[in-house]
Amino acid sequence: MDKHPTLSTLCHIIKDDKYLMMHRVKKKNDINKDKWIGVGGKFEYGESPDECLLREVKEETGLTLLNYSFRGIVTFIYGEDVVEYMHLYTADKFEGELIDCDEGELVWVPIKEVCNLPIWEGDKIFFRLLEENNGFFSLKLVYDLNDNLIDTELHMN
Repeated sequence: MDKHPTLSTLCHIIKDDKYLMMHRVKKKNDINKDKWIGVGGKFEYGESPDECLLREVKEETGLTLLNYSFRGIVTFIYGEDVVEYMHLYTADKFEGELIDCDEGELVWVPIKEVCNLPIWEGDKIFFRLLEENNGFFSLKLVYDLNDNLIDTELHMN
């Protein structure tokens, strides 16, 4: 069987020392069920990472990003069947009003409180990297099917 990895974007939008987080409670069969994550999604055929980012943020939040930064690549491996290359962004300028999202509840969460939420264990690593702002990074996160983080690999540029 020929398996292909998923290409996606993940964005943490910042306002007033808060991240816009999505509490994933609305989708059926959601690998992120009940977890808190940033916004973003899968590439459409032919899209660049930036095009995917802008489209997904607009679709999920109603916001148009005006200033954003490509911060790193996160290789997310879950069991034997899920491999996702997440293009990780932060954004600090946008326009528009938040809309209701059909994938989860959107909430502005103080940055210092994000790691206390039910998030993926490995997300704590990239939140620290984002905060330290030491440049572009590549982070590999390997999980078992019980959501346990079993391996990590970090490369900084």
